[in-house]
Amino acid sequence: MSKQELIAAIADAAGITKRAAADALQAIINIVIKNLKKGQPVTVTGFGTFKLSHRAARMGVNPRNPSQKISIPAMKVPSFKAGKTLKDAVR
Repeated sequence: MSKQELIAAIADAAGITKRAAADALQAIINIVIKNLKKGQPVTVTGFGTFKLSHRAARMGVNPRNPSQKISIPAMKVPSFKAGKTLKDAVR
């Protein structure tokens, strides 16, 4: 499902315009990003939790030249852990 399809589905389910659905979806995305930048997890009960995970520095292989080793720096990456209700719904 693309973002535009999601907006259309939200608009239909909530009985609002696509413009209002797009604004609401963008607001949610912006809030999640803002809180993750602060290092705070965002939990939607029954759906899941968005949080930051820390990936350690490691050595990797250059895909263009497999004999060359490259250093991959440590970084923060967003992650999502599905909640129990979501897991049960898709099983």
